[in-house]
Amino acid sequence: MKRISTHVLDIARGRPAQDIPVRLERQETTGWKLLSSARTDHDGRCAQLLPENEALIPGTYRIGFDTAAYFDTHKVQGLYPEVEIMLYVRDGEHTFHIPLLLSPNGYTTYRGS
Repeated sequence: MKRISTHVLDIARGRPAQDIPVRLERQETTGWKLLSSARTDHDGRCAQLLPENEALIPGTYRIGFDTAAYFDTHKVQGLYPEVEIMLYVRDGEHTFHIPLLLSPNGYTTYRGS
């Protein structure tokens, strides 16, 4: 199964970051193509960002997180209104899990399993 997923944890609150708007885009010769948009679930997850009808082809992808909307909901001033994570898909790769550890003044990410 070809998959791009994410899991957002609010490390300042010590819990999953629920209801963050997330989008997945792929870079094409004409610019960025929006593939999907979603919101993190109650556990801070988007289990599948890649649409069923979309091939996971080699190239550059971008996952965008609307962190301003999330922080506004919790009445917190965040430093980063949006977090964008770019990743490169190589030929033969098919599964990507990209966690985001988030706080009002910082974030980190890595390739999960």
